[in-house]
Amino acid sequence: MQKMGENGAAKGYQQPALAAMDVSLELGNGGGGKCYDDDGRVKRTGTVWTASAHIVTAVIGSGVLSLAWAIGQLGWIAGPVVMLLFSFVTYYTSTLLADCYRSGDSATGKRNYNYMDAVHAYLGGVKVNLCGLIQYTNLFGVAIGYTIASSISMMAIRRSDCFHEKGHKNPCHASSTPYMLIFGIVEIFISQIPDFDQIWWLSIVAAVMSFTYSSIGLSLGIVQVVQNGGFKGSLTGISVGVVSPMKKVWHSLQAFGDIAFAYSFSNVLIEIQDTIKAPPPSEAKVMKKASLVSIITTTLFYMLCGCMGYAAFGDAAPGNLLTGFGFYDPFWLLDVANAAIVVHLVGAYQVFCQPLFAFIEKWASARWPESGFITREISLPLGYKLSLFRAVWRTAFVVLTTVISMLMPFFNDVVGLLGALGFWPLTVYFPVEMYIVQKRIPRRSTQWVCLQTLSMACLAITVAAAIGSVAGIVNDLQVYRPFKSES
Repeated sequence: MQKMGENGAAKGYQQPALAAMDVSLELGNGGGGKCYDDDGRVKRTGTVWTASAHIVTAVIGSGVLSLAWAIGQLGWIAGPVVMLLFSFVTYYTSTLLADCYRSGDSATGKRNYNYMDAVHAYLGGVKVNLCGLIQYTNLFGVAIGYTIASSISMMAIRRSDCFHEKGHKNPCHASSTPYMLIFGIVEIFISQIPDFDQIWWLSIVAAVMSFTYSSIGLSLGIVQVVQNGGFKGSLTGISVGVVSPMKKVWHSLQAFGDIAFAYSFSNVLIEIQDTIKAPPPSEAKVMKKASLVSIITTTLFYMLCGCMGYAAFGDAAPGNLLTGFGFYDPFWLLDVANAAIVVHLVGAYQVFCQPLFAFIEKWASARWPESGFITREISLPLGYKLSLFRAVWRTAFVVLTTVISMLMPFFNDVVGLLGALGFWPLTVYFPVEMYIVQKRIPRRSTQWVCLQTLSMACLAITVAAAIGSVAGIVNDLQVYRPFKSES
């Protein structure tokens, strides 16, 4: 990562992650070091459309596959309403966060290059460390979730082919363990790419793949509804009796976490905003438009995928629409969709982990500047520079996430827990607190009370969703046996 300039963030924080995704745009517009912004960096060229594309890339991921199950727990009334509420809250708090990109004046103030820089500028103190802990813990959890999801999709390809050959009644046992190992080995090699600006192509491929498998899931849901001759499901979701009252409560709470996970992008919003070209109009205005466009797009897409999945299967909606085998045919199309999921997750793993890699490596270099093991780089053919510390630490990180994934491969529960843990602090609390400081909103004023009420309500939802997800994980662990075949 580049060193920070005089107008950059506080020393010790990483550089913007998603700014590198506009490398091709900068080169294509004659960046080349000839034109610079007010902070001395190469002129930014992002627009409302490129920012919208980055948000859609960050938001639409494997979380969309659990939405049919989530709506199934809540029913036709509460399911869509909860999804709309999450979309509204996410959009509103994203507008608050957009105003915090610059400290002071929204057009000329000092830039905050990433989320932690913004928290440092407005809140400071222990809240910076708290934000970093939450953000990087969330990224670590996402790496585990993506490892689990990829192995489930690879296993689904094998089982789909088995069902095609031996019939749907055959159990077609399979274990997720070897597929997690395959995914981990691939990530070990890709993780050796030094910086985020060298994987922009991987992010583009991942975005295309996410639309591919989501579109296939939507299309299969529509076809199934037509074959059924109508919509399945009920107004209140899966009934007590089909499941126990306690499980109904846990699953309903977990559904909140799944929906929250599907809307998570606040922890990279500042990085996306840092790709937008300088005023006029201000980056905040452009970002607000981009947030509106992207959230409307993703909400429409989520509604279609989640509702069509529930309409197709009703109370039997699987936890993962493309691997739960509500669909069996055409098997080749399912294989294409699950292969697209795997390719997407290979790229998404890097998009979320590269900032964490960079943070740890920068911290280590500052902590032990004289260590040759940490700072020395060995030049290899094709211009690649090998760092022994980077190779060892990143390999250890991938190994750790892979081992944890093997011990608890519960897609829905993990997705719900990640969504719950990241939603309130990163999407609501810090944006609200920074906005209050920036606008100097008087304590106990009407606006202050409304903002705090919103924050407390979202905290209650986060706690409830986390409890439901933890209960699900505990329940799964009681019957799960690691490294065994699954049917």
